[in-house]
Amino acid sequence: MALIDEVVSKIADWKGMNVSIHPLSGGLTNTNFKVEVNGVFYFVRVPGESTELLAIDRKNEYHNTKAASEAGVAPKVLYHLPEYNVMVIEFLNGKTMSKDSLNEQGMPTRMAQAIKKLHQGPRFFSDFNMFRLTEYYLSLCKERGIRVPDGYLERMPTVAQIERAMNVNPLSTVPCNNDLLAENYIDDGKQLWLIDYEYSGNNDPTFELGNTCQEMQFNDEKISEVCAAYFGKSTPDMIARMKLNMIMSDVGWGLWAAIQASISTIDFDFWGWAIERWGRAEEKMDSAEFAVWLKNVQN
Repeated sequence: MALIDEVVSKIADWKGMNVSIHPLSGGLTNTNFKVEVNGVFYFVRVPGESTELLAIDRKNEYHNTKAASEAGVAPKVLYHLPEYNVMVIEFLNGKTMSKDSLNEQGMPTRMAQAIKKLHQGPRFFSDFNMFRLTEYYLSLCKERGIRVPDGYLERMPTVAQIERAMNVNPLSTVPCNNDLLAENYIDDGKQLWLIDYEYSGNNDPTFELGNTCQEMQFNDEKISEVCAAYFGKSTPDMIARMKLNMIMSDVGWGLWAAIQASISTIDFDFWGWAIERWGRAEEKMDSAEFAVWLKNVQN
């Protein structure tokens, strides 16, 4: 019996009902399913192989998904099967977003509004820090002999420099998703929903903003729009924090992709993605603006 069939059979409320299971495409870590039960749709996510190596804490994810639902930005958790690390979630009738759709006029403001709603909600179970996660991922690569992009280790002093600069005037942490790829936004026509809380945790809000701007490849105008919609105005210090966190997004998630290239069974060019992300990070670290961002976050 496939794991999804086993999971479905464990939900007492569904016994004797007409159940059909439909695989969904798109997950980079897990396998996703749309399950129809007597005409009602549910979302079920089955974790991928070795996801614990990627620093995913399923207890943290469950707690935070419920908290995000309370904040009004995530769908409800309807069933939880901890023995399988599976949640059955309310199925959202909406459009899964893409980079192109989120680059349309007005979307950066809508994204910032949804993010702010999450950040104003209940605190999350644990904290998230991309500097510490990067250290963990590096130790895992060393331990398992996983290939990392060329020049990665040589740039770690620059990463430490970014952390020191950002710690001069730290922001209070808020509950963050920390992984707002385009596909983790769903538009139902009224609001943007934020899904997938595998990497969620209390964090600097400008990591969330910078990370999602980097995922969308926003230009400076759209980055400024996100900043203004979130903070009320776009200021050099907050833009600098977002820009430095855009670098950290690529530093950390690029290493995540290198690990996935080694352990994942999903058919995706993770190594190509690692190289692309690392190239963007290096380009920003070598830019003339880098020193300006370091200075502005300390003002």
